[in-house]
Amino acid sequence: MKLGIDFGLTNTDAVLVEGERMVRRWTLRHTGPARLEVLQQVLAAQNLEPSRLSAIATTGGLHRNLPDYVEGVRVHKVGEAEAIGRGGLALAQLGQALVVSAGTGTAMIAARDGKFEHVTGSAVGGGTLLGLSRLLIGTADPLEVARLAGAGDSGGVDSTLADAIGGGIGHLPASATAVNFGRVAELEHPPSREDIAAGLFTIVGQVIGVIALNAARATGLEHIVIVGHLPDLEPLRQALERVWQFYLVEPRPLIPPHGGWATALGAALSAGETRG
Repeated sequence: MKLGIDFGLTNTDAVLVEGERMVRRWTLRHTGPARLEVLQQVLAAQNLEPSRLSAIATTGGLHRNLPDYVEGVRVHKVGEAEAIGRGGLALAQLGQALVVSAGTGTAMIAARDGKFEHVTGSAVGGGTLLGLSRLLIGTADPLEVARLAGAGDSGGVDSTLADAIGGGIGHLPASATAVNFGRVAELEHPPSREDIAAGLFTIVGQVIGVIALNAARATGLEHIVIVGHLPDLEPLRQALERVWQFYLVEPRPLIPPHGGWATALGAALSAGETRG
C-alpha cells in the first residue's frame, strides 16, 4: 500500500493506493508548505503507521526538502508535472491528454507516451476567485461564493457581444461575454453580491477554459482532462461548459470524479515500492 501526498498552496491532499486503485483519500486544510511535521499530520489523520506502507510519494510545495526516509520507508519525490499528468490520465482512463490542474493556480500538462511536460498555465485559479471575492463581496468561503453565484447572473456585471456589436460573431452567440465586468462602469448602483459572484466564476472559468482549449490544439492532444478542487464548485463547472459550447469543443473535456486528489494519486502511481 502506497501513500501519495500533494502539498498545495491551499490544501494538502493525500491518498492511499493499492495496486493502481485509490482506496482512501483525505485533505488537510491550510497546512503550509511541505515539512516533516505536515507529513506526520497526514499520517495521524488516518491513524497510519509508516510500517504499513510500502512507499510514501510526495509532490508539491517544497516537497524535495523532506527526508529521504521516514521510519525506514522510502519517501519518493515526484515532479509536479508527472504527478498531475499521471493522476489525471488514471482518473480519466485515457492514454494521453492535456491534463489541467485547476487549483489555487492553474497548470497544464501534456501527458502522453509516458512523458509529462508542463506546456502552459495561468496565475488565474481558485486563489484568484477567493481573493477577489474577499475584496468585492466580503467572503472567501468557497461554498458561500458558489451559493451566491448560483443565485446570480453574470450578465449583471459582464458586457455581452449583443451589447458590444449588436449580435454574435463567428460561432459565438450574442449572449457570449464580450468584456468581463464591462457593464459595471456604467451602472448607476453597485451590482448585487450574487451577480458579482457569478461574474467572478465566469471570468475564472473562461480564462482556464480558453487557455486549455488553445493549449490542447497547440500540442495536438484530442482530450482535455480537468482536475483539482476548483471544479468541485458547480458554478465553475458551468462556466467551463459554456466555453466548450461556445467553441464547439468535441470531444467534451472530462472532469473525472475525485479530481481534487489527482496529483496525490499521480505521485503514488509514479513511486516504486522500494523499502529502506
